[in-house]
Amino acid sequence: MVKVFLDGEFVDSEEAKVSVFDHGLLYGDGIFEGIRLYQGCVFKLEEHLERLECSAKAILLDLPWSRRQLSDWICQACRVNGLTDGYIRVVVTRGVGNLGLSPKTCIKPSLIIIADHLRLYPDEYYEKGLKIITGPTRRTSAAALSPGIKSLNYLNNIIAKMEADRLGYIEALMLNEQGYVAECTGDNVFVLRRGRLSTPPSHAGALKGITRRVVIEIAAELNVPLKEENLTRYDIWVSDECFLTGTAAEVVPVVEVDGRKIGSGKPGEVTGRFLAAFRSKVAKEGTFL
Repeated sequence: MVKVFLDGEFVDSEEAKVSVFDHGLLYGDGIFEGIRLYQGCVFKLEEHLERLECSAKAILLDLPWSRRQLSDWICQACRVNGLTDGYIRVVVTRGVGNLGLSPKTCIKPSLIIIADHLRLYPDEYYEKGLKIITGPTRRTSAAALSPGIKSLNYLNNIIAKMEADRLGYIEALMLNEQGYVAECTGDNVFVLRRGRLSTPPSHAGALKGITRRVVIEIAAELNVPLKEENLTRYDIWVSDECFLTGTAAEVVPVVEVDGRKIGSGKPGEVTGRFLAAFRSKVAKEGTFL
């Protein structure tokens, strides 16, 4: 049974409970991070904790724990569950308050750390690529909520995911209110066209993903030109290669979008180079247990 860190102690997953008055449950008032563990190394832990702190600051949530404390608890959660490879979910809610919207009655935030096994995509998707569609549900406007905040409110992403699933697809592109590509329901998007890599900017609604940042670094190492720019569905359709990035997804090729074959219809050579480069980094750039 998985041991979950909940507000200072490890408890069995069946006993890990939050109050019905927690504002994270009532209003999605909270933040989270998804982190990977590779070969006993927590990948990019400092970067994830920095983003958690930024999300907290953006929603006026004071974190009463130091970065060192959070780091120690995350590593401990992995050790307690006997993990050397896995997925870590760090959740901070506003805490218990009353039924009103105002968080003034929330005295202290609640911290949850879950360390467990996770495999988002089977090997065949890395070997053969994904077929995805564009979902009708739009990404939350960056003017309404900054895409830099990883909040607990993922309802529009969930709806888009369900729309794709009901049509037999595992993932969906999400457009912003202007019709530009923002991201997928849980991953960032990259396309290769005539030797140049492009990805949507954060102001288009794209989360500044940690894996996205690593891929940008890899592009520089591989001397592949890269630009953050607005992308339309047409830009995706006519690209030579396309891939998605995310903590759980890593770097996964896309071979078809909206019924249009991408490139040759098979995972591209450049995509393969990026996946190989990413996987060579995962056990070298992080915090060891």
